Amino acid sequence: MALTLIDASQVEELLPMADCIQVMRDAMMATSVGRLEIPPRQSIPVGDGHAMLFMPGSAKELGFYGTKLITLHSDNPSKGKPAIQGLITLFDYDTGEPVAIIDGTSVTGLRTAAASGLATDLLARESSTSLGIYGCGLQARTHIDAVCAVRPIEKILVWGRNGANTEAFVEKEAARTGLAIHAVSDPVQAAACDILCTVTGSADPILFGDWVAPGTHINLVGSHSLNTREADSTLIQRSQLYIDSMESTRNEGGNIMTPISEGVIDEGHIIGEIGQLAAGDITGRTDDHQVTVYSSLGVTSQDLFAAVSVYRRLQERR
Repeated sequence: MALTLIDASQVEELLPMADCIQVMRDAMMATSVGRLEIPPRQSIPVGDGHAMLFMPGSAKELGFYGTKLITLHSDNPSKGKPAIQGLITLFDYDTGEPVAIIDGTSVTGLRTAAASGLATDLLARESSTSLGIYGCGLQARTHIDAVCAVRPIEKILVWGRNGANTEAFVEKEAARTGLAIHAVSDPVQAAACDILCTVTGSADPILFGDWVAPGTHINLVGSHSLNTREADSTLIQRSQLYIDSMESTRNEGGNIMTPISEGVIDEGHIIGEIGQLAAGDITGRTDDHQVTVYSSLGVTSQDLFAAVSVYRRLQERR
């Protein structure tokens, strides 16, 4: 069996966002019932605040196992490069033969946003028409696509810590999508939207509970360690709270574990995993006044399901 190399352009072509959201539904339901072997990801410091992350996993039901190896250089956007770069390797489940190497940056951007799209579809008010984005990197772009795939978004407000970068992002995205996208200098303005996505590299809160109107749905995406968070404790306390993985949350979920350590909430405040919600095992939004939050850390099952889907679709074309 030949080793297949799949680049970023092929990933984007083979797995459109709407399709990937459905793939993430399957991935998260499989995760929540424990059908996969997914050890905790390992993070190796490489100096200057940079890190290399190793994320292995095995899915018998897919017929593959593999790993994602990525680097995290948070200062890369200032150099015109993605903060996250890497690759995914796939191996045949029965023989152990390597079958594919897939661009990891594109899969990460796609599957993370698609998981948020799934959460948005399950939790956001049907009448939601405005989107507030915090951040202006790759995840900001893919989250625009994901949210617009599940709700009729008419207006998008983007806030970033660097005004010039935010303006450039907005201009590019407005041209790409044809949507009404505007930069805002005050983060409170973005918080007035029906749906919010935080996709920054901030270590400290950039979204506060006092800003958020009743009925808002929020995807917290950017932070992924116990000592970083994008939301303050007030927001978490007043929300209906959903996560991707309880194990990951305990290991890396600063957005949630910090309020727990402060005594503001306890683990019982977490309603459950998004896979449980997708399967109908737990309750979602019950009225239009609730603030719902999905805390996303990313799990290897998302990478495996997305990578296998890309690989199989390519094989079907040959």
